[in-house]
Amino acid sequence: MILASLAILGGFILLVWSADKFVDGAAATAKYAGMPSLLIGMVIVGFGTSAPEMVVSAMAAVDGNPDLALGNALGSNIVNTGLILGVTALIAPIVVHSKIVRKELPLLLIIGLFFGALLWNGALERFDAVLLLIGFFVLIAWSIYSAMSNKGDSLETDTEQALHSHEMTLGKAIFWLIFGLIILVISSRILVWGSVSIAQSLGVSDLVIGLTIVALGTSLPELAASIIAVRKGEHDIAIGNVVGSNMFNILAVVGIAGLITPITSVAPEVLSRDWLVMMTMMVALLMMAYGFRRQGRINRVEGAALLLAYIGYTIWLVMSVIS
Repeated sequence: MILASLAILGGFILLVWSADKFVDGAAATAKYAGMPSLLIGMVIVGFGTSAPEMVVSAMAAVDGNPDLALGNALGSNIVNTGLILGVTALIAPIVVHSKIVRKELPLLLIIGLFFGALLWNGALERFDAVLLLIGFFVLIAWSIYSAMSNKGDSLETDTEQALHSHEMTLGKAIFWLIFGLIILVISSRILVWGSVSIAQSLGVSDLVIGLTIVALGTSLPELAASIIAVRKGEHDIAIGNVVGSNMFNILAVVGIAGLITPITSVAPEVLSRDWLVMMTMMVALLMMAYGFRRQGRINRVEGAALLLAYIGYTIWLVMSVIS
């Protein structure tokens, strides 16, 4: 039990550190390769901040723990929307200027509904996983198109400022890209082992561990990135990271895990509780940030509401375990 707890703690620390280095290295390498700043912000940074969820869920699926992978993806989206955007908005209200981010908000809702439809029959088969991965590649293609046709978007300016503050040589960028990925895989393996061990010791399901401890840990890179961005006035990066990560979590994280190990029996509470909470938060995010007849923004009151919703959901999970 003590060794498993230390594995979780050490895995989290290495995971956050390696994810940060991996994203910095990937973004800088893409910049040297001539990739437009806007595309780096939409794809590289969004994909990179979802790397912990992706690797952890893949490792869990390889180890035969698909429920942990599913819980990680759903729980990370709830953490991203409730905890991360809630805390970030409390620090400084998030103003949405980017047209691309505004387009991504309803798209995120559509992806969430599609995911729920796949779970409706109580299973996530390999064919369902393939459909999610097809959706992921379509999303990447749409991101490339949007980046090329929306030059001058405020997200591009924010990304350029962020890249300028993390300038590095090409050699250093490639080193952190490769080394960061290696440590990411190792730390994910440690984290999954510790989490499964704790779950077995306490008699808690892999799903609940994935929804809570693992989801919180793998979402820490998004929390750090959003807080740093909003403190620098890079509001579109702050919310863009979360929206992009949520889409990647559903399509790529669940898709990869389901392709490795299909889930033949999805617990009923996944749809009636976890998916429903995730979708409710996504609808709330759309209503706040899209800007119907006003400037899209998440103010402190709305941030507090998101944070309280996350706290309430976590208490609900804890009480369900106790009962």
